Amino acid sequence: MPLVRIDTLRAGPERLAAIGRAVHDALRETLGIPPDDRFQILRDHDGTSGTLRYDDYLGVSRDEGIVYVAITLRSGRTPARKQALYRRIAELAQAYAGTEPRNVFVALTENESADWSLGEGMAQYLDVPADTA
Repeated sequence: MPLVRIDTLRAGPERLAAIGRAVHDALRETLGIPPDDRFQILRDHDGTSGTLRYDDYLGVSRDEGIVYVAITLRSGRTPARKQALYRRIAELAQAYAGTEPRNVFVALTENESADWSLGEGMAQYLDVPADTA
């Protein structure tokens, strides 16, 4: 069960929703996340009361089309699977929302099964294999 936070700058509700769909589809395709396992926090900043900052770090030229994607999930994926996820998110964000791949910034944070409670005050993943969430 990944928890996904997506932040955009003046994207509007339709584009923000399309990016959320792109990330979920990429997680399903590359990591095998179940279709109904969608937990997302989507936030569009207006540039006045809230904004995003970015530079051209590591030679990647970003602009106001920047999309920050933060994904928290249980540990256990190989670097190759993570790379496939990053690539697929960028491809689908471009296809669904017109976001240029250079503007897709993804950060993964991994944790362990005991770090999740999906409700009811329980740590449901303690008895579930790590590669399913």
